[in-house]
Amino acid sequence: MTKFNIIQFCAWTAAIVALAVNTTAQTNNLNLSEAPATFPAKIESQEPIRQIASDTKFTAGFSGFGPYNGPVVKGVDTQTLFGKVMCGYQGWFCTPGDGSTGQNWRHWTKHQGPMEDGNAKVDLWPDVSELSPTERFPTSFKLPNGQPAEVFSSYEKPTVLRHFRWMQECGIDGVFVQRFAAELDNSNNLERCNTVLANCREGANLHGRTYAVMYDLSGLQAGHIEEVMDDWRELRKKMAITDDPAYLHHHGKPVVTIWGIGFNDHRGYTLEECRSLIEFLKDDPEAGGCTVMVGVPAHWRELDGEALNDPKLLEIIGMADIVSPWTVGRYTNPTAAATYAKQILKPDLAWCRQQKIDYMPVVFPGFSWFNMYGRAFNLAPRLHGQFLWSQFLGAKQAGASMVYVAMFDEVDEGTAIFKCVNNVPVGQKSKFLGFEGLPSDYYLKLVGAGTKLIQRKMSIGTANNMTSTLSVFHSNDMNVESGMVTTKSKINAD
Repeated sequence: MTKFNIIQFCAWTAAIVALAVNTTAQTNNLNLSEAPATFPAKIESQEPIRQIASDTKFTAGFSGFGPYNGPVVKGVDTQTLFGKVMCGYQGWFCTPGDGSTGQNWRHWTKHQGPMEDGNAKVDLWPDVSELSPTERFPTSFKLPNGQPAEVFSSYEKPTVLRHFRWMQECGIDGVFVQRFAAELDNSNNLERCNTVLANCREGANLHGRTYAVMYDLSGLQAGHIEEVMDDWRELRKKMAITDDPAYLHHHGKPVVTIWGIGFNDHRGYTLEECRSLIEFLKDDPEAGGCTVMVGVPAHWRELDGEALNDPKLLEIIGMADIVSPWTVGRYTNPTAAATYAKQILKPDLAWCRQQKIDYMPVVFPGFSWFNMYGRAFNLAPRLHGQFLWSQFLGAKQAGASMVYVAMFDEVDEGTAIFKCVNNVPVGQKSKFLGFEGLPSDYYLKLVGAGTKLIQRKMSIGTANNMTSTLSVFHSNDMNVESGMVTTKSKINAD
């Protein structure tokens, strides 16, 4: 790897200065001159919303799925979220030939048809070099050397198990497995969702990690919140999911997350429906007794920005056990991230402490969605990890005891931390980000270092010096003179 020299360091510093313009305003919105006209709170499913099917879907959708009875490796403490760094795990990628129902390109492409130039939906390209031949699926793209560019499928168990092995090797605690409420509408969708969840369950058990279900309500229409309740009943009844040794608990109860409460982007479901879902997960005689985390807008406390201006939102959030505001794209450089931590995150945390509610801030490594929308390419540059690390530092200094990383495998928005390549495919209409010349496991290891920071196994002083941080924990197989670790990110402790 080419080492950073003094000239490159100066260029890095200049980039930070150039990006740090109007940072207070950036804590509220993206730069809309670069972003799409409509900025969704979170990527919704590319599948069309269908009419909810009858309850017979559960018979077929859960057929063959039961309690886990395989090997269990003891690793992280699955009984608490304190000191945890958890990643979001989309698990929504499918390909022709992977055995999934329909066997189509799913989340790799913008439209029906092949994964080809102009139809790619992702901005990062995954590193599939460790995957077996049966786990790699060729696309119509070519690498610079002329070889076919290949991708993976989340439906493939060996691939998902390998992802959990990477977590174990890099010190990442586990994942929130995404479960999209609008897709729980028929047996085919359920079978795919359950396959990915079962693969994650096995991976967590085999590699000493933890996991929990996160329901994403995006795209759900009014009157269908009971579908989520029914699905949770089936998960607990058929798969005995919360009895699994690797399933995450907090305050003595299984954790389940409801993501998408209180956004003002004209969602079909209502705040009252969200209230009823929280009450169900906490109080239902058979399926309740849960610790409930809610994913909410970044400016939920002020009822501002993308949050509904409705006092009911604060009432409903007050019913939860953990609050996790969605900040992806709400700031785009380290200075703005630090401003957000001081002006928004820290007061949020104080509010939650008064309400005796835990708080789990979101951090993300970068952001880009050019291939999805034709703009906003590399909108939040990674800056060799400086952007992500500034958020870890801000969260720690604000007093956070747990962190949610968005996301493990999200190549759609360019937020993935898992292994991605620098040698990206060549396209005329589609273009892809690399990892700035860094090793493919760089962000996995950086998140592992963030875990040590949150667990108080690393001091703020050490964390402020990026060289010390990664040379102490990751020098065995990383070039510690890469761009990231020969620079410093200073955020003074209060």
